[in-house]
Amino acid sequence: MKKFDAVVIGDVNIDLVVVGCNQIPQPGQEIFVDNMMMHVGGGAALFTIALAKLGLHVAFDGILGNDGYGHYIRERFVGYGIDTSMVRTSETSRTGITIAINPELDRSFITYVGSNAELHVEELDLGQIALGRHVHVTGYRGRRNHTEFVAMAKRLKEAGATLSCDVGWDDTGEWYSGVFELMQHVDVFLMNETEARHYTGFEYIEDSLSYMSGFSPHVVIKLGSQGAAAMKDGLQTMSPGFPVEAVDTTGAGDSFNAGYIYGFLTGLDVETCLLYGNVCGALSVGAYGGSTGTPDREGLEAFIRQNR
Repeated sequence: MKKFDAVVIGDVNIDLVVVGCNQIPQPGQEIFVDNMMMHVGGGAALFTIALAKLGLHVAFDGILGNDGYGHYIRERFVGYGIDTSMVRTSETSRTGITIAINPELDRSFITYVGSNAELHVEELDLGQIALGRHVHVTGYRGRRNHTEFVAMAKRLKEAGATLSCDVGWDDTGEWYSGVFELMQHVDVFLMNETEARHYTGFEYIEDSLSYMSGFSPHVVIKLGSQGAAAMKDGLQTMSPGFPVEAVDTTGAGDSFNAGYIYGFLTGLDVETCLLYGNVCGALSVGAYGGSTGTPDREGLEAFIRQNR
């Protein structure tokens, strides 16, 4: 028997959300904004919280600084029932911070990566991570850590875990084709439509899905407010999004991932997984902070009843 429903590997930081910042202050100038809020941030951390809120037993594997922000994040994790035994404390770096300016409009960010920079795939304790019946991985960096990622995926699969991966944005601009090798070792491979177009070279999502199905039996592409699409075992499924008023889109994709993987881990069909993902993504944008609006199981079901 596995100890955890899922283990999540990746980034965690503090999000400082600045609301109503209409200009950048000039040297010596002070400006006033509508609000400032502090939340747990980082795609992997937001996915973890959203999955835990849905009722699964989740552990997080990442690195925090030995500071007030790191202690705050640990406390928040514990409050959601998230196991923190795999979280390490950096001896040299402080906890990462992202300042999100005007998340309700065209978001701008200022980021200090901090202790997240010390998370290296080859240094992970895969024996501990394999205590999860499922492992969700983030932090793929293309050519920079491809070999390590593939080796990790193979070992976790051998240990009996299923895997999901959100490939994330390639900040090098290379869009390394080795990603298709990684897909062969991952049970559910997730990305957004822009990433899919960059990796496959196809304009239409249907073509991207068809191409990637040659490497992975289960690929999911997030389409923002338009919903999402999946290809599993050669069958394409499209699911529309829900019209909601968005105040902060931070973490919407991670919330979608949590809803989808929750469905996957509870044995539901692709159509229902897409529905759960779209509901979680829609609810997440209705509140400031990447995990504030994500639902628990009761909230998920209530939203579906009200909107079908």
